[in-house]
Amino acid sequence: MDSAFLTGQLLIAMPGIGDSRFERSVILICAHDDRHAMGVAVNRPVEGLTVPDLLERLEIESAGPVAPDFVLFGGPVEVERGFVVHTDDYRAEHSLGVDGGLALTTTREVLEVMGAPGRQPRKTLLALGYAGWGAGQLEREIREHVWLTVEADEALVFDDDHDTKWARALAKLGVDPTFLNAEAGGRA
Repeated sequence: MDSAFLTGQLLIAMPGIGDSRFERSVILICAHDDRHAMGVAVNRPVEGLTVPDLLERLEIESAGPVAPDFVLFGGPVEVERGFVVHTDDYRAEHSLGVDGGLALTTTREVLEVMGAPGRQPRKTLLALGYAGWGAGQLEREIREHVWLTVEADEALVFDDDHDTKWARALAKLGVDPTFLNAEAGGRA
């Protein structure tokens, strides 16, 4: 992969980002090239909606217990569409490989597999919607100090302590969030 692209990296929203949909967000970049970037927020639970609830609403039978994880708000684009970030020990025909042992799948099949003991990926998170950027947009936002980037790791991506994930992502860079200025992430 070209090192100029951020696939497999985490974006960390700076204070003062100016968009409440991304305030304190941590976003896994699932695809990035010279035409676009696409990612899924990994720390924004949808209040009151768990994975078993959603599977039941979609009438997807489960052959075993499904962890009562919250469904996440992945981003403001296509919020009615589900995106499953998972470990790459599971791959469907249309799975998108993300660096660092992760993959992204959007098919109904992955939802069915999540409740099938012995077939499901080791780790999963289910998000509704995604964040997207056009050509050069993400790069410009990074230059404007809207986002910081850090290498993703499985423990941070799949951890269900969503309230502290932003601070812990910053800590990976050696940044203490109490010393960040809200002006730093503001758009000029």
